[in-house]
Amino acid sequence: MSTGMFILHSNYTPAGDQPEAIARLLSDIEEGATHQTLKGITGSGKTFTMANVIHRLKRPTLILAPNKTLTAQLYSEMKHFFPENAVEYFVSYYDYFQPEIYMPGTDRFIPKDSAINDHLERLRLSTTKSLIERRDVIVVASVSSIYGLGDPDAYRALQIALSPGVKLNQRELIRRLALLQYDRTERTLKRATFRVQGDVIDIFPADSEYRAVRVELLDDTVASVQWMDPVTGKTLGEIDHYLVSPKTLFAPPTNKIDSASKKILADMEERVAELNRNNRLVEANRLYER
Repeated sequence: MSTGMFILHSNYTPAGDQPEAIARLLSDIEEGATHQTLKGITGSGKTFTMANVIHRLKRPTLILAPNKTLTAQLYSEMKHFFPENAVEYFVSYYDYFQPEIYMPGTDRFIPKDSAINDHLERLRLSTTKSLIERRDVIVVASVSSIYGLGDPDAYRALQIALSPGVKLNQRELIRRLALLQYDRTERTLKRATFRVQGDVIDIFPADSEYRAVRVELLDDTVASVQWMDPVTGKTLGEIDHYLVSPKTLFAPPTNKIDSASKKILADMEERVAELNRNNRLVEANRLYER
C-alpha cells in the first residue's frame, strides 16, 4: 500500500508568481482554510501550480471539472505530472440515459432505459479500488462524483484478498467470485469473468484493462498469485498481494438485499391498501404492477 508520496515529474520549476501562490495555498490549507481561489489568465500555469501543491501537501486529491471534455484534459495533464501515482478518471458511465416516464393521457408507463459505456465503468471501478488501497490518489472527476456509491464497508467486505499462504479452497473462491457478480466462463476471459482449470483459477478483474490474475491453489491454500495475459494465458510475473473487487460499485451483501426487498414489498402493500381505501384504483393498480 502506498504511503501517500506524490512524485512530481516536470522539466520546469515554479517561476514568476507561482512560488508565492504555492506557498500561500499551502499555508492557508494548513491553517484550516476551507475555500481558496487561484486566479490566472489562460496559459499562466494554474494546473502546474496545483500539481506542486498536491506534491507538497501529500493528501488524496479530488479535482472537479464542469464537463467531460475538461475532465479529460485535466486528467491527461495530471497523469503526465504524476505517472508513478494513482491518477484516476471518474465521470458518468452512461452513453445514453432516459428516465422513466408516465403519460397520464394514455395511462402509459415508459420504463427507464440506459446504455453503459464499459470503458468508463472500468475507470470508475479503478478509481474506487485506488481510494481503498492507496493514499497517493488524484481523482479527476465530473459532477458525477457527488452522487452516492453505496456503503464503503460493504464494498470492502466483499473484496477477496489473495496472497500466497492464505487459506482458501477452490469452492470458497468460486462462491465469493459469484458474490462479486463475476461470471464463470470456459472460453476467452473478458472483464469480470473467471475460468477454472482444476486448482488453477484465472480471474479478469472488473477494474483491469489488460491484465488478468492467475491463482494457483494447493492443499486449500493459495500457492501463488501471478499476472497473466488473458488472451495468450502467459504469466507475466508474481504478485505479493491482490484485492479482487466487485463487478459493480453497488454490491450490497445478500442479507441486506433480502432485508431491503422485504421492506420495499411491505411499503408497497401498505401504500396500495391506502390508495384502494381512497378509491384511487388506477393508481393502486399501477403501483402494484410496477
